[in-house]
Amino acid sequence: MAAIVPCHYCASAATARLAKPYTFSSRFRYPLSLGDAGPRSFSTRCSYQDPQPTEFQNKHNGWPFSLKHCAISIALAVGLVTGVPPLGWPTNAHATSPVLPDLSVLISGPPIKDPGALLRYALPIDNKAIREVQKPLEDITDSLKVAGVRALDSVERNVRQASRAFKQGKTLIVSGLAESKKEHGVELLNKLEAGMDELELIVQDRNRDAVAPKQKELLQYVGGVEEDMVDGFPYEVPEEYGNMPLLKGRAAVDMKVKVKDNPNLEECVFHIVLDGYNAPVTAGNFLDLVERHFYDGMEIQRADGFVVQTGDPEGPAEGFIDPSTEKTRTIPLEIMVVGEKAPVYGATLEEFENNSASSQVFWLLKESELTPSNANILDGRYAVFGYVTENEDYLADLKVGDVIESIQVVSGLDNLVNPSYKIAG
Repeated sequence: MAAIVPCHYCASAATARLAKPYTFSSRFRYPLSLGDAGPRSFSTRCSYQDPQPTEFQNKHNGWPFSLKHCAISIALAVGLVTGVPPLGWPTNAHATSPVLPDLSVLISGPPIKDPGALLRYALPIDNKAIREVQKPLEDITDSLKVAGVRALDSVERNVRQASRAFKQGKTLIVSGLAESKKEHGVELLNKLEAGMDELELIVQDRNRDAVAPKQKELLQYVGGVEEDMVDGFPYEVPEEYGNMPLLKGRAAVDMKVKVKDNPNLEECVFHIVLDGYNAPVTAGNFLDLVERHFYDGMEIQRADGFVVQTGDPEGPAEGFIDPSTEKTRTIPLEIMVVGEKAPVYGATLEEFENNSASSQVFWLLKESELTPSNANILDGRYAVFGYVTENEDYLADLKVGDVIESIQVVSGLDNLVNPSYKIAG
């Protein structure tokens, strides 16, 4: 997976981390804003245990950070993230280096690697009945890791468990739908029920190859039902940020990149889902810049097997210069803490300059020696605001100098509030 994150300047913290890979982790629970272990995933147009949260203490502020479990390889975040490793970070740093001294290492449970699962669990809902349908459908991914048709025995148990949970919990699921979205939600539930019956027949016919596509379809229905449970935007953004571009909900963009050095991949389209429920300011800033075509034609500026980064404009400016103000537009560090109903602004696990993020973004790749699966290096430092959900595996192929041909919004633009790109100039 690849987490896209905003950058905040923090010279002292960045220097302290030069030879220290992050090895602490926290487990995911909804809602989600930070990155943890997971797969990279995007498409060339071009998976889950029930985790519990852990906590580590912010010694400066005296309150606990119980942070969620995001997919770093598929997560996505924009701007200048707190303490983003500088471009000169040595490439020979390795996992045997000392870890951060004041943080407990809490590695536990398999990481959530599927971006779709992360996005589903990141929704601000609390409906146990739909989650009990969701989980066995997600567990099919692990069942399919068994070789041959023997995997279908486990898949059959998964499907039966999901079907049983659906029948027992349907009333509670329907009651959890937002009134304004109930008709659409019920329509999706009917498709989900029929699809599970179809999946049972696929398993009975021992058609292993047809399982994964049908699973993906069913989980899309589940995600749609869960989104239909969200009634409006769940909290008020602080007044000081209220006039900035805000993404109040979800949106999706396609990023087309011209790949120079891969003879088998001339261009790749990465599908990115932006999560405004957990980072409305960060996601809104990015979406607004996308609509301004800020990133179109920009080169990849860093690609070292650890992160892929871009967003630094040509010239002396360190971020996006808003033509309406002729000043750099900056955004705050925005972190959603487990158990809280709204993000925390301007607080982190280390020193940094607040309101210093602007247009620089990076995707944090997973499974390198610096980012082993299940080792969270984003919690408390970075505002993850989305995920690459198609063709994420190709992120690792990007090189410095590859060109972002375009980023286009494909859905959710109506969730963008205060769009500055509509202002003349």
